[in-house]
Amino acid sequence: MAKIKVMLIDDSAVVRQVNKETLEREPDIEVIGAAADPLYALDKMKIQWPDVIVTDIEMPRMDGITFLKKIMTEHPTPIIVCSSLAEKGAATTMEALAAGALSIITKPKMGVKQFLQESGDDIVSAVRAAARANMRRVQPGASIPANLRPKLTADAMLAAQAASTRAMANTTDKVVAIGTSTGGTQALEAVLTKLPGVTTGIVIVQHMPEKFTAMFAERLNSLCAIEVREAKDGDRVLPGRALIAPGGRHMMLKRSGAQYYVEVADGPVVNRHKPSVDVLFRSVAQIAGRNALGVIMTGMGDDGARGMKEMHDAGAQTVAEDESTCVVFGMPKVAIDMGGVDKIVPLDRIPQEIIAYGR
Repeated sequence: MAKIKVMLIDDSAVVRQVNKETLEREPDIEVIGAAADPLYALDKMKIQWPDVIVTDIEMPRMDGITFLKKIMTEHPTPIIVCSSLAEKGAATTMEALAAGALSIITKPKMGVKQFLQESGDDIVSAVRAAARANMRRVQPGASIPANLRPKLTADAMLAAQAASTRAMANTTDKVVAIGTSTGGTQALEAVLTKLPGVTTGIVIVQHMPEKFTAMFAERLNSLCAIEVREAKDGDRVLPGRALIAPGGRHMMLKRSGAQYYVEVADGPVVNRHKPSVDVLFRSVAQIAGRNALGVIMTGMGDDGARGMKEMHDAGAQTVAEDESTCVVFGMPKVAIDMGGVDKIVPLDRIPQEIIAYGR
């Protein structure tokens, strides 16, 4: 099979060197070029166009945002942003997502070499996910990250669920649980902006790094009729509210009487992710049972598939995004193959399913 051709763009020679060495250890990846700035990269790319671009944001001669917009307008290509994560820079990186970046790898301002060496699996995973992306489904407006860690199950987070907090047969409160990854920020925007102000309470896991989820939630909140915010431990699940699991923390559904709330907690990575869709979905299966709707959308891997099967078996309604609209048809496909999906619908039908469920 043809190798994934990668172009690296970063004004740091150390970053270029470490990323090149990391990627070229993989038999299915080839680094076809490395450049200190976008203009130099564009000259190289005229000779051979890459399958995936890994770029910084702050660079000489042309900033990464301008470069992103140029590429997405002239020759849409999967782009991974490898950027420093800082309070000031986070807004810039969110702007990169809005410009069409597909994924984010965060790097610190200090100890970059060691960080990149330790995060090699993350970079490789992000490149492979990007190479599989359906760029016809990627429009400037949003995107996401990808992580690769030792595979664990959600049992590590859910084993302590007490029998007294199992699902009630029926409640007046219901829950919509949504899980997504690669391409998910754009998909979530497409769904949530179509919902009316009075909508069944929603809990969401979107694979995204720490600190970015708060800004992502704020952006959606400014666009949506419903309230969208990053979840805090103890937040109630209420009609007209969507809670997004914070990056770097798991989110689980809990119940007090007939009322639902979320627990936000640290824990091991599950299915290579934290937050994990499986952790959320399996908690919803246990706590809400038939009083829930599960929605799994675009994303690489299998996170959420087992949890959706458990929701389905507990009596919940379950929906998967159709392959025709997915940026990466990974998570929905595995959920479908496991027999945990009731309906398969394109992205533009998902808001209707959520609205109909709440009636």
